[in-house]
Amino acid sequence: MRLNTMETKEVAGAEDIVIVGAGIAGLATALGLHKKGVRSLVLESSPELRASGFAFGTWKNAFRALDALGIGDRIRKEHMQAQARDLLLQALEEELPRGTIRYSSKIVSVAEEDGNVKALQLADGSILRAKLKVAQKEQKEKTHVQVLIGCDGINSVVAKWLGLAKPSYSGRSAARGFAHYPDGHGFGPNILQFNGHGFRSGMMPCNERDVYWFFTFSPSEKDNGVDESAARMKQFVVSNLRGLKVPSEVLAAVEKSQMSDVLLAPLRFRPPLSLVTASISRGCVCVAGDALHPMTPDLAQGGCAALEDGVILARCLGETTIINGGIESKRVEAGLREYARIRRWRSFDLIATAYVVGLVQQSDNAFVSFLRDRVLSGALARRLLRLADYDCGTL
Repeated sequence: MRLNTMETKEVAGAEDIVIVGAGIAGLATALGLHKKGVRSLVLESSPELRASGFAFGTWKNAFRALDALGIGDRIRKEHMQAQARDLLLQALEEELPRGTIRYSSKIVSVAEEDGNVKALQLADGSILRAKLKVAQKEQKEKTHVQVLIGCDGINSVVAKWLGLAKPSYSGRSAARGFAHYPDGHGFGPNILQFNGHGFRSGMMPCNERDVYWFFTFSPSEKDNGVDESAARMKQFVVSNLRGLKVPSEVLAAVEKSQMSDVLLAPLRFRPPLSLVTASISRGCVCVAGDALHPMTPDLAQGGCAALEDGVILARCLGETTIINGGIESKRVEAGLREYARIRRWRSFDLIATAYVVGLVQQSDNAFVSFLRDRVLSGALARRLLRLADYDCGTL
């Protein structure tokens, strides 16, 4: 890839490790590296810390990762079963040294120059280069980017550069929303879930005043237009939930949601078989979080897996020695290969299981519904608990 250097400017600084994306995976990796005594620079496209999604289920594996990062007890004190992502990101950010995150820095392309030399082009025209000497006096000192970690989500630029398969549409979409109860909702710390008839829906409290709800379905021609406004989306969800005869408090939560708190999005995932031979890492470049394992939300494990990634990646990188102020590429490459080995089959397992669980739970096929309700429900629950019992280890 050729860069138009006439329209770009170099960025000053000196970082050995650059992390693209200040989401759960990016900040967890940065914090893990910080705990190991390794500096990193996190590039975030938005002008401030920004959460994606609505809620984060803190399963057992997530708390093990949070404990490894040193913030598990803080999260336990502040939250119930569902964790608002912005609060988790704030907790991770506050543990990082000031200046670790550079905002308004959106990566638009990764270039390869002279073999292993890489350059990151930002949306504002800036370029981060690797291992280049200053060629002209008027140029500022260039940033030395020796390790690149893509934590830039499902549409990851870094994953594309590595050649990972594009995320696929699952054939399902999800509406999500928040209901706010100023005087408290009175619900216990329980998750309500309703499956079948072509839908999958659930509701769970996030704290004493906020309730998160979701509704997944397979769009058809008769559903055209439901995404034109939040009001139509709410009406669509409520009418279908009434058909399922769900409890009135579930309907009330949807109806109570503000227009700005309702979101509809297609559910996408990376084909799990593509990860069997995929280049999760190449040289000193790798991916983590949704950039590695985008999955449907049916296990509520996306954020948990991102925390696992952060701890394991920080451990694998932290065990590579920084020599004379620089990073020895062969040791880094070996560390990233080890990270890829550990995360390949875990990612495959999570993505495949989430996809199958979603299809089975949402199915309106009479035979599948019979198996789900009479035979598979216990097996699916045990499978979920086994996946949530994963131990990513310590730093």
